[in-house]
Amino acid sequence: MLSQVYCSRFQPFRQRLLPWVQFSALSRSRAADRIQASAIRHVRSWSNIPFITVPLSRAHGKSFAHRSELKHAKRIVVKLGSAVVTRGDECGLALGRLASIVEQVSVLQNQGREMMLVTSGAVAFGKQRLRHEILLSQSVRQALHSGQNQLKEMAIPVLEARACAAAGQSGLMALYEAMFTQYSICAAQILVTNLDFHDEQKRRNLNGTLHELLRMNIVPIVNTNDAVVPPAEPNSDLQGVISVKDNDSLAARLAVEMKTDLLIVLSDVEGLFDSPPGSDDAKLIDIFYPGDQQSVTFGTKSRVGMGGMEAKVKAALWALQGGTSVVIANGTHPKVSGHVITDIVEGKKVGTFFSEVKPAGPTVEQQGEMARSGGRMLATLEPEQRAEIIHHLADLLTDQRDEILLANKKDLEEAEGRLAAPLLKRLSLSTSKLNSLAIGLRQIAASSQDSVGRVLRRTRIAKNLELEQVTVPIGVLLVIFESRPDCLPQVAALAIASGNGLLLKGGKEATHSNRILHLLAQEALSIHGVKEAIQLVNTREEVEDLCRLDKMIDLIIPRGSSQLVRDIQKAAKGIPVMGHSEGICHMYVDSEASVDKVTRLVRDSKCEYPAACNALETLLIHRDLLRTPLFDQIIDMLRVEQVKIHAGPKFASYLTFSPSEVKSLRTEYGDLELCIEVVDSVQEAIDHIHKYGSSHTDVIITENEKTAEFFLQHVDSACVFWNASTRFSDGYRFGLGAEVGISTSRIHARGPVGLEGLLTTKWLLRGQDHVVSDFSEHGSLKYLHENLPVPQRNTN
Repeated sequence: MLSQVYCSRFQPFRQRLLPWVQFSALSRSRAADRIQASAIRHVRSWSNIPFITVPLSRAHGKSFAHRSELKHAKRIVVKLGSAVVTRGDECGLALGRLASIVEQVSVLQNQGREMMLVTSGAVAFGKQRLRHEILLSQSVRQALHSGQNQLKEMAIPVLEARACAAAGQSGLMALYEAMFTQYSICAAQILVTNLDFHDEQKRRNLNGTLHELLRMNIVPIVNTNDAVVPPAEPNSDLQGVISVKDNDSLAARLAVEMKTDLLIVLSDVEGLFDSPPGSDDAKLIDIFYPGDQQSVTFGTKSRVGMGGMEAKVKAALWALQGGTSVVIANGTHPKVSGHVITDIVEGKKVGTFFSEVKPAGPTVEQQGEMARSGGRMLATLEPEQRAEIIHHLADLLTDQRDEILLANKKDLEEAEGRLAAPLLKRLSLSTSKLNSLAIGLRQIAASSQDSVGRVLRRTRIAKNLELEQVTVPIGVLLVIFESRPDCLPQVAALAIASGNGLLLKGGKEATHSNRILHLLAQEALSIHGVKEAIQLVNTREEVEDLCRLDKMIDLIIPRGSSQLVRDIQKAAKGIPVMGHSEGICHMYVDSEASVDKVTRLVRDSKCEYPAACNALETLLIHRDLLRTPLFDQIIDMLRVEQVKIHAGPKFASYLTFSPSEVKSLRTEYGDLELCIEVVDSVQEAIDHIHKYGSSHTDVIITENEKTAEFFLQHVDSACVFWNASTRFSDGYRFGLGAEVGISTSRIHARGPVGLEGLLTTKWLLRGQDHVVSDFSEHGSLKYLHENLPVPQRNTN
């Protein structure tokens, strides 16, 4: 075993680069400058890297059971395959990719983790150096003896792998060293052969060396010493590149010998597939379990190296049996390679995770498929059958009231002291809430009679050629909700009525309540054999991972805090998100407002349920009302209700001793807090709403009908009211039965989204051997485009 330690703190930068830029005496200086600049260009500044402290203590001996536990990994081996390290032309290194990997390893190292690299690339880098040397030598000789014209006929001989490795090892290490220097991290090179693991004394030496390096906060970079080992078997892709299979085995052996927590194997594929990647039916396997090899067909190897996915799986399973968790992922994709390692350690769904613990239930991918299949069956039921399911669910909510409240009591007891008062109120269920839910569900059942398949438009295109536009379900909905178990039966009923499949992801604070409510929903669905149409995600899926299932989910509907909505909107990959990130609702008290109405409306809008998204957050008061009895009544009422007042800038300027000045006029308090600001006119109120509002719900209080209509027509929000509480912005109160949420977007659905918002359309064309060519200039048919009567909608 050979061991070399290069410590960047004691060597000048240029000196460290010289071993791998000495292509010839004629090009030494220029090459050094060029490669140094390239290396620095691809390495980002350390000042942009966050330093995070995480708890990293665990007893080794058993691998992690779930991805979410990977964030606790302390000792990590990252294996870089040849396809990751080398360029696409298979000669030379991918500098930008390597710089990104070094950056990620450095971030984790500086978090207090112990990082080790097992890297390929020495042969490819040596091949690049030797080709430069040969080309330079041939060009000089041929220029002297044969004339310039024969330079075009020069041929590069086949380079022997061991010679390439010998020429490339020092350069590869110098490159790593130069990159790690940017993050104030020292690196050490360890060269091994297979024989080193068969000699007990050498194994102990290797183990001791690695432990000492880790103790000194140095990153060991391990490679097979291909200058002395037998050459790998040639292949048609690239002769002499180090065998990926050898390095996979080396990484697994090293991981087990060093009792590492996690082995990350980076290659040029996303992970393990159930059939060769690129085939039509190939699906990425999220979690791979020992014994699943028989269900997998292995494809060809990567473009470089001597091994393939089968070798990686064998090495991964061997490491897993030794107590090390393993993830195989893509280290070459330009969109993910810049954060693939840190994403894996954070527990995100990247690549294939090897686990010895099989989940008790289906995976979220399987649940998505069941929801899709069940939803399609649900959509084929008769309207009366879907209504019967909803009625049965409404009955179960009241019949099983005691069991539901008992489960909810467990959630409340576990959440006590952990959740804020507004969230505890959302979490709480009561007999009155369940009764209201049952009434709302029966309204949904009544309105669902002609929802799916309703004809919206009929057109006679030509004789015997008729077109219809009809309503159909959107597909599979993913509804993510926090601290509000009453959301589950509402959303379930709307999904049933609209024929949509449904994936539900509730907050862990409502686990017991959600579980029993979901069981009741499935019990109701079972009466017509569509139990699987609604699925509750109970696995440890992160919300961000769910938002990536674009092939299974058609629409995401978040129900929760503004932060949750923003996170989902950011994480959603190709899936539309329906919802609002904030509920900053305004109420404008006009100079002609009724004294009797104002305090009543303000109290209801702010104090009835301050945690709701449709609760009042900013009260705009006309300047003429200051220092009037009406203004005093408003302030007295708010004081009695224990509402904390924040003064807007203009309001504060009118007061000698003002309440605390508001930090931001764009704030959703979600509690007994309210911003008060002064405006000079209805137009200024509208301008304020447009600048600081969230297009949710805004209200005017006035007795002047002209002023009110001006406000209603000019405020650009989803809900605009006159002399009514903001709390009316709700699907149940609108007569929709219930809502899946309130949308402030400007397409598809806006405001409280009920049954209609969960439908889309498709076109049905019925003809008799019609072809487009018959309608050409010299064809026999002409377009009629006649509007036909639409069947009347059942309003009973």
